[in-house]
Amino acid sequence: MKRVILLLAVMVIIGMSSVHAKYGLSTDLQPEGYKYPGEKGGYPNEVAEKNVTFNFEQDVQGSGYFMTYRYAKAGALAFKDYVHGSGSIDNEFVMFTQELDKNTHPIDADWVDENVSCISVKEDNVMVYSPYQFAIGAGYYAVNPLVFDSLLKEKTWIKNYRAGTSMHHEVEYAHGIDKELEVLAKEKYFHQYDPVYEGVGYTQMKINEHVDNGKVHFGVLQASSDYTANAAVPAYPGTALTSSALSDIRAYKNPAIEIDEDYFGTYDITKNMTLNVPYKLTQKSEDWLPCCSGGWADIPAGLKKGFGSSAEGIFDCSCLAKARAGMYGPTDVNPPFKAWA
Repeated sequence: MKRVILLLAVMVIIGMSSVHAKYGLSTDLQPEGYKYPGEKGGYPNEVAEKNVTFNFEQDVQGSGYFMTYRYAKAGALAFKDYVHGSGSIDNEFVMFTQELDKNTHPIDADWVDENVSCISVKEDNVMVYSPYQFAIGAGYYAVNPLVFDSLLKEKTWIKNYRAGTSMHHEVEYAHGIDKELEVLAKEKYFHQYDPVYEGVGYTQMKINEHVDNGKVHFGVLQASSDYTANAAVPAYPGTALTSSALSDIRAYKNPAIEIDEDYFGTYDITKNMTLNVPYKLTQKSEDWLPCCSGGWADIPAGLKKGFGSSAEGIFDCSCLAKARAGMYGPTDVNPPFKAWA
């Protein structure tokens, strides 16, 4: 009996090692020379975490020619802002980004992988167009100064690849812009090896602006639901569980939401656009031996077949009577305890 139980335990350990050997830390969390659990030199308990944050603040006032370009990427999020023109500018800009990647892989519990990212932007921008002359040095360009005569342009977009969401705002050929902007994008990926899959993509853009004699464009695109939450294929590229919904051209053919607006002239515009795309899939399976809830008796009959006909005797203890009968005879089923030591 001891040998049977010992052999069974060894089989379980070998089975666990073979499964864990196929998985390990996420690629971006693996140190140089990393060994997977189950490999020689690998570790059965692993916890790895990387947390990258960036904070940017600025306040600019002046006149002349100006051009700014700002781009940020965090996880499955991307933000871009571009401005140019000649005249005067009074700009306050704040941006914060965070990307957290964490793997928790204990030997005695379900593994958990999670990624959380965020991009937050706030801007208050006032620009007034006017030509500007700029003299350089003491030679030709001191007598013939450079002339910058550029109408105002500002372009802002936020993309959430987890959710398949894109929001775009652009002003160009304007004589004046007075704008307040807020952008917030968040995405989360959670995978518990039970398994539980969860993906959340949240995107918001708020705009309150006055545009003087220019062109204004707004665009919103939400990818087809087939590429943002597919319960049948939870790991398919382009679902809420991955980060490529906006990279797959098929997601654009039948978008869930499409907005395209253009305004020419002088306008006061207020916009509040929010898209939230949550996704969760839970798939539960019976534990190999749910001892705490009744043991072998509670395992569904269909799953018992996978252990073979000899397994039932181990868990309902009928093999004990057979072993005793074989060792002590059919009538002596209660031998002294020391005989089993």
